[in-house]
Amino acid sequence: MDTLGLGTIGISIDVSPSHLDDARELESLGFTSVWLPGGQLDRLGRLADLVHATETATIVPGIVPVDVYSPAQTGELFDELSGTGRFVLGLGGPQSARPLAGLRKYLDELEVPADHLLLAALGPKKLEMARDRAAGAIALLVTPEWTAQARSALGWSTLVVDQFVVVESDPDRARAAAREPLSFLATVPGYRQNFLRMGFTEADVDDLSDRLVDGLAVWGSVDDIAERVSAHHAAGADHVVLAPLGASSIEAGRALSELVVLSK
Repeated sequence: MDTLGLGTIGISIDVSPSHLDDARELESLGFTSVWLPGGQLDRLGRLADLVHATETATIVPGIVPVDVYSPAQTGELFDELSGTGRFVLGLGGPQSARPLAGLRKYLDELEVPADHLLLAALGPKKLEMARDRAAGAIALLVTPEWTAQARSALGWSTLVVDQFVVVESDPDRARAAAREPLSFLATVPGYRQNFLRMGFTEADVDDLSDRLVDGLAVWGSVDDIAERVSAHHAAGADHVVLAPLGASSIEAGRALSELVVLSK
């Protein structure tokens, strides 16, 4: 159920000298949301820049790290942008010994309506929190089988899947592009735990096996990528964010724009 104005397919964009122009082109290609990864948020004003540079796309951080920006700072940003009707707040973290307690405290202090808020969630308790204290969940590095289980846990809440994509048909080059971010993310406890929960082995995770890479990232032709996106939608995802690897967001967006047309 699209209660947040996200549409069905969005795209993630990295900060670059041309990223505001790129965002305008991506929305003209039909992408209904533009996402800025948390690692690109050197300042929260990046999100305001994207909102003001675009006209129709919903802008979402994926995610604002709660151990970097305070509830007051995040709330001030939301107050600035909420009147546009094109901003949804995505939150994630913290990376601490008691992440659930830290996130719960953050939400207690945050003055943002729950129906304009998404939480990064992978495990059962985080999904429960996303269902009960936000409009829904954002998930990165998951399979369509996980998506089906998360849909059951979330009920009617919004489910967003952030999908790594590589527009490359050579297996070695495509997997190398996917392994670059996975080499770090596989060391993050929450991701590692969820990889094992989804049925990957310790060896898969430690070695970044082809099985792991192919399960978490999709590579190949536009048709290959469309098949994975469709699988997530069929499993219950309301919105799929394409996160391009191995090419710039605008190059990948131009190649993948036909997915947006087909999804309508």
